[in-house]
Amino acid sequence: MLNDPDTQHYKQVLLKLQTDLLAVEQSGQEAAQTVELDQTVVGRVSRMDALQGQAMAKDSQQRRMIQLQRIKASLQRIEKGIFGLCLRCGEDIHVKRLEFDPSAPLCIACANQGQKG
Repeated sequence: MLNDPDTQHYKQVLLKLQTDLLAVEQSGQEAAQTVELDQTVVGRVSRMDALQGQAMAKDSQQRRMIQLQRIKASLQRIEKGIFGLCLRCGEDIHVKRLEFDPSAPLCIACANQGQKG
């Protein structure tokens, strides 16, 4: 189980990640807007490039939303006093895993089981 200073450290890291993702989200929404190009003025290849860029922006936006949800859930676990415990088995999540991804909800063993099954 993490001590209070460690938990506060992760809370600050999570809040910074959340702020950064929200800032990127605002700029990314513009890129994901519907592409409307006049094909009489813009060539077909340019339109395809624009559509591909839009699809990539939407995919990135979806990944950011998932990460924001994970961060929110981690902040809630901090408030409940259960941050750093695996949601599946209840064991401590290794500190190195939390340093790499402070929003990780599972220990490495349970995360690996989920990928296999």
